Amino acid sequence: MRASELSKKISRRLAEEIAVGAISCGQHVAAQQLADKYGVSRTPVREALETLEEHGILVRRVNRGYFVPDALPESLSDLLDRQTAEITDDYQSLADDWLVNKLPSEVTEHLLRQTYGWTKAKAGELLARAAREGWAERKEGYGWRLLPVAKTPEAFDEIYRFRMAIEPAAVLEPSFKLDRAVLSEQRRIQEGMLKMDFSAVPAETLLANGALFHEEVIKLSGNPFFLMALQRVNRMRRLMEYRAEVNHDRLVEQCTEHLEILTLLEDGNLVDASYRMRQHLSGALKRKSPIAWNWAAESQAEAAS
Repeated sequence: MRASELSKKISRRLAEEIAVGAISCGQHVAAQQLADKYGVSRTPVREALETLEEHGILVRRVNRGYFVPDALPESLSDLLDRQTAEITDDYQSLADDWLVNKLPSEVTEHLLRQTYGWTKAKAGELLARAAREGWAERKEGYGWRLLPVAKTPEAFDEIYRFRMAIEPAAVLEPSFKLDRAVLSEQRRIQEGMLKMDFSAVPAETLLANGALFHEEVIKLSGNPFFLMALQRVNRMRRLMEYRAEVNHDRLVEQCTEHLEILTLLEDGNLVDASYRMRQHLSGALKRKSPIAWNWAAESQAEAAS
């Protein structure tokens, strides 16, 4: 991939992280840290930082580097809108075809090139994105494996009922240990989401923030099997939830409930936090199921016709 293409992807990811509060106002953005985080050289990172500076999303201070401004500019939403518009429908075509069983569970880049008419670089790029988002993995030999996802209403419901069993229980584990730094960071992210323009942020970024909250809380249980189980089912549900329409009121309710759970944890009220977590997951299942499966039913009907 050319550096200019890579830098565009980095600038988009940085803009998304700034928009959702993962990188906060006033924070220093170091090129080397970003290069390490994304596994790239400093050159495309510097290009990305320069691009964001041009749009006023970062400010450069002499001998100090780049910083997020104290107040986010209106140009941030405009940039995210343009960047989203630049993304083709190819990734969604791949995801949709997997959801409605048009693709086998094991694929190769050559197969996808033949099926969709993509270049080798395009096929590799889209599979790499699918891997980042948890529903594809490279095989040890040749090719890729598309991972199981929740494709039916029953599977979707079972995932949430499983989460209702393990997440509240994890809070009551004898080994559960509060980490004030973790709770503080999650509070910052959730409060930042309440202030953002949801329409300017990709659905996958919003969903990732929600999943991160639950994974960080369950990690405090000190029991790695709780975390492993949650991460696996989060991967299975993620692709379907990306397809559901982002609803402002529902996201506000979700973030508000996350903050309520954080408050109970910060106060040491673990029993109440466990109960509130179960209520939260039960409500999330009722809110999300109809929207996700209306889309699924329409897509599967189109695939069958």
